Amino acid sequence: MQTVTTTAALSAAIHDAKQANRTIGLVPTMGALHEGHLSLIRRARQENDLVVVSIFVNPIQFNNKEDLAKYPRTLEADCTAAASAGADIAFAPSVEEMYPEPVTTVYHFGPIEEVMEGPRRPGHFSGVAVVVRRLFDLTQPTRAYFGEKDFQQIAIIRNLLEQIKYPIQLVPCPIVRADDGLALSSRNMRLSPEARAIAPNIYATLTQAVEMSEFEDVDTVRDWVLDTLSTFHQVNSLPEGLCFEPEYFEIVNDTTLQPIADWHDAPGVVGCIAVWLDGVRLIDVIRFLPTE
Repeated sequence: MQTVTTTAALSAAIHDAKQANRTIGLVPTMGALHEGHLSLIRRARQENDLVVVSIFVNPIQFNNKEDLAKYPRTLEADCTAAASAGADIAFAPSVEEMYPEPVTTVYHFGPIEEVMEGPRRPGHFSGVAVVVRRLFDLTQPTRAYFGEKDFQQIAIIRNLLEQIKYPIQLVPCPIVRADDGLALSSRNMRLSPEARAIAPNIYATLTQAVEMSEFEDVDTVRDWVLDTLSTFHQVNSLPEGLCFEPEYFEIVNDTTLQPIADWHDAPGVVGCIAVWLDGVRLIDVIRFLPTE
């Protein structure tokens, strides 16, 4: 695997691939690679001639400076893991290399950015769109791979592709979970051992919510999830420091991302959640309809 840190080196490699009519698979990441990322790389390897993995902690998508500072950076290990999964190129630029000029571009995405993550992280999705557009321009991929844990982000990128009219195939990939059900995330490594032990209860609660949906209405299921997690530390006699703090749980149309009032309001329904635990913000997604 070749590791490049400049846009010039990346562009040269992409030029050669295009000249040879090779298909290109792009896996954008912020590093701290885990099995979820590696599953994207492996799929890209199966479906493309050349696989490019970007490793770049994008500062303009962070609302919280402390979160940016604490985001894990493990470049050497990331390159080793990416190579083992089949990547051909790891693109690991500096901030100055990615953004040689101040970023002034602002993207808008209408209703899909006005729910869930959008109002809680102002400017986040515009920052995501800027870096993804930059990566698209540099790599000219045939296909781009994203994990479904960031469900709203996939909708944003799909909308971005419509706006910029790039003929890139967006490939959503299933969430990869630990054996205990916790959705894999680079942020998981910041959890204390005690918090990591209870974190799988997020997915366990969502799983129970899907079972409840067969006989309870939408509002009841949503309220039950929020209450179950909010009171988890009390019910289980845990210290205050080991409490779940749900930021939101929304049950939405899986295309428009708008909240539904009735299970029959949309042919596809997902539940999206953001929860704070041990100072770490965790997100997850579960499908209600159609059942997987």
